Amino acid sequence: MKVKVAVSALVYPTELEERVKKAITNLFPIKLHTEDFGILRLSGEGDIESLRPLHRRLREERILDTARHILMSGISGDTLQFSLNKQVAFVGKVNFPAGEEGLGSVCIEITSEDRGDLLKIIDWLAPRTVEGKPVEEIEL
Repeated sequence: MKVKVAVSALVYPTELEERVKKAITNLFPIKLHTEDFGILRLSGEGDIESLRPLHRRLREERILDTARHILMSGISGDTLQFSLNKQVAFVGKVNFPAGEEGLGSVCIEITSEDRGDLLKIIDWLAPRTVEGKPVEEIEL
């Protein structure tokens, strides 16, 4: 399965770059690069392995149903996009923002040449549940 995971977040003037880095790397163990477009942006790329901490946190926080709903609605063609709350990620937890956030979000884009692979990733990250428990856990 050839998958690219791209993660980015803007660093607003009221934020510290190191804190935004920590917010990202708490959930995605990737090497980050800084770009300056008048506002700093931290970004990096990984593979399926960079999703393992998110996989673990979704179970620990018992938010598989919410995650599945968000992830399924984020598919467009060969891309899956979703956002995570930057402040919550800083403390190593997961929260999917309801809308646009004042300080921005951590933006995640997963691409694959095969849409079926994206659906498999969703089934792995956030499987269907019955009474909050996964019906089936798959390995990637």
